[in-house]
Amino acid sequence: MPPPVAVSPLIKTARYSALIAGIVYGKRRYDYLKPIAAEERRIEEEEKKVRQEQERIAKELAEGNIFTLIHIQIKSIIQILLHDSLHSYPLSHS
Repeated sequence: MPPPVAVSPLIKTARYSALIAGIVYGKRRYDYLKPIAAEERRIEEEEKKVRQEQERIAKELAEGNIFTLIHIQIKSIIQILLHDSLHSYPLSHS
């Protein structure tokens, strides 16, 4: 087996520089994408809850249980009103 060829210091420096630049780029890209992905997961979870609620309402309608449906609607309206009132009117300190 022939002896290994000596690699130029310039090539070694370029390789390690590219490796370090790739690691730094990957870390910065990860830090940039992480909050975006977290927000997408949060939105998907909210949409999933809404979808499940709609499926449950459709099931109640199909079963014909009107009293349960009325209770669900009133509960949803109250939750929406409470949520809107908490976020619409900021507390002012005078």
